[in-house]
Amino acid sequence: MAEITASMVKELRGRTGSGIMDCKRALAETDGDLEKALDFLRKKGLAKAQKRAGRATSEGLIYSYIHTGGKLGVLVEVNCESDFVAKTDDFLEFTKNIAMHIAAANPAGLNPEDIPEEVVNKEREIYRSLAIEQGKPEKILDKIVEGQVQKFFKDSCLLSQAYIRDPKKTIADITTEAIAKIGENIQIKRFVRFQLGE
Repeated sequence: MAEITASMVKELRGRTGSGIMDCKRALAETDGDLEKALDFLRKKGLAKAQKRAGRATSEGLIYSYIHTGGKLGVLVEVNCESDFVAKTDDFLEFTKNIAMHIAAANPAGLNPEDIPEEVVNKEREIYRSLAIEQGKPEKILDKIVEGQVQKFFKDSCLLSQAYIRDPKKTIADITTEAIAKIGENIQIKRFVRFQLGE
């Protein structure tokens, strides 16, 4: 078994924000392999995060982000369980990153339910017309249209969008990671994006 040094614990702690004992335990479980220890802590944190998902979130903050030049701005409300966590650097950084993502990715809503029915119906019409134009058989048109609508939701809803800083993860994924790191349930409640001239 590899010797677990203080510098190994310090590095793991710096990369995860986990407690000293959790880092020692993770390194011991993975025979001192830093990458495996990272995965170990991540899995443990995600499991804890899923347990926290049902907790009430009545604290938090409203964050404003104005993009350079002052022609684009975002207001986002992110909630957590306690006032203490709402004031931490990790929570503030998470909220800021969400606001910057909203500014860049321009989501249409938080979830599919937030997108107005007329917008969804218009998308359905466009996909149907396109499928007919491409000569797709009548019997599979509905399947094609529904598949395109699901893709539209994935690309247009904040929680399912690929995160601009790490496209392999969705906003829901980084929210779960933040819950695991911070130790409280976190919810993105609502947002509004302003662009000059829109």
